[in-house]
Amino acid sequence: MKKYDYLIVGAGLYGAAFAERAAAAGKRVLVIDRRGTIGGNVYTEKIAGIHVHKYGAHIFHTNDDRVWKYVQRFARFNNFINTPVANYKGEIYSLPFNMFTFNKMWGVVTPQEAEAEIARQRQAAGITEPANLEEQAISLVGTDIYEKLIKDYTEKQWGRECRELPAFIIKRLPVRLTYNNNYFNANYQGIPIGGYTKMVEKMLSGIEVRLGVDYLGAREAYEGLAERIIYTGPIDEYFGYCLGALQYRSVRFENELLDTDNFQGNAVVNYTDAETPWTRIIEHKWFEFGKDEDGNDLPKTVISREYSSEWKVGDEPYYPVNDELNGALYEKYRQLGEAEFASKGVIFGGRLGQYRYFDMDQVIAAALAKAEELLNK
Repeated sequence: MKKYDYLIVGAGLYGAAFAERAAAAGKRVLVIDRRGTIGGNVYTEKIAGIHVHKYGAHIFHTNDDRVWKYVQRFARFNNFINTPVANYKGEIYSLPFNMFTFNKMWGVVTPQEAEAEIARQRQAAGITEPANLEEQAISLVGTDIYEKLIKDYTEKQWGRECRELPAFIIKRLPVRLTYNNNYFNANYQGIPIGGYTKMVEKMLSGIEVRLGVDYLGAREAYEGLAERIIYTGPIDEYFGYCLGALQYRSVRFENELLDTDNFQGNAVVNYTDAETPWTRIIEHKWFEFGKDEDGNDLPKTVISREYSSEWKVGDEPYYPVNDELNGALYEKYRQLGEAEFASKGVIFGGRLGQYRYFDMDQVIAAALAKAEELLNK
């Protein structure tokens, strides 16, 4: 008999949720992670009393009742609502695109006026069936908003011209003919009080966790420890990039602790012009209303400037480039993964293991579903 029932590679949300469910079912579980911290990209560290989202802003939102009930077992959530703004050369616009945006851009007041202006610009552009992101954006919000608030920001973020990007990317952006500034159409939304790290610590309570462990560098030693392996790292790296590397966008963060209580007045400000090198600035204290866990005002602030870049081996992969070329390559790796499951019982999960963009609730839902499937056999 092997020492563990499950070896879980990766202490992010997928790994933590699966580990918690397996341990609750009486399984022997070991979680390892090559970082020295738990939580994956939702890891938060405390600086000057502020929970800093070290790997980028994470705002929990979901319409999934089951997932919402699950995460509340490990954290109490505040009522933070995501209301980002866009800064275009000093002009401030509301995000998501809504009546405040349309009023600032065109001076329109009613939904009917906004609809008419968007329709006029769409018709002027001659778009009927959008073939790429640029055409999809113009068909949704018109040429003016595309040029000021979408084009340069998106090209900085993806490192590609909008005409080269698939249309579906922009479909995730909400467009509203109301004065609703809530970015997410979600029944539940908020930030864990005490930070995400504290939440994941509770998920992994009582479970053996080893940090600073490079599974791929010590694969033989760890493969023999468990009956099954849940792998949440990059699937192409697992197979030694034998078919070539999948493409990702990476992000670099430039953090500053500032001796002021308010830098930008909002948690998220996107910079949508081409001249500004960063894509956005996060002011972390506003995720928790500028207060510490005891409700005291925080005298300082921490900001993070985000710079998007093309990923290369050795960088941290963030966003899968889900175009046709990478989709075809991933499908080949997925088939290798199926063969690995058949021969060794390895299961690939999460954002990197499945090469797709997941919101946090989707990651947890997928982990719970996989746990239910395996543990009920």
